[in-house]
Amino acid sequence: MAEIEHDLHRCDAAVTLAFSVLGKRWNGMIVSSLGGGPSTFVALRRAVAGISDTVLSDRLAELADAGLVARTVDAGPPVTVSYALTPGGEGLLPILDDLGTWASANLVRR
Repeated sequence: MAEIEHDLHRCDAAVTLAFSVLGKRWNGMIVSSLGGGPSTFVALRRAVAGISDTVLSDRLAELADAGLVARTVDAGPPVTVSYALTPGGEGLLPILDDLGTWASANLVRR
């Protein structure tokens, strides 16, 4: 098997950056919820049970700043705002599935 060169510092920085976004409570659930297609704020609040409006708003802004979620305003009337995954956000869906499968098989809750 050919040995793959591994840049430990670059990998660590990338993983640290990824978990700084995805490691925040609710962000994985928001991304997963948007995996079904664009959604309004109210629909997301219903899909992510237990999240407050303020936290949902903050998390959506963070995910948008990270380039994972796009916010679209329809002038209406009435004015509506929808959220959808960007291509980068869509690319996360299989990774989140794999991570969930791995966690279920390998991490022990105490």
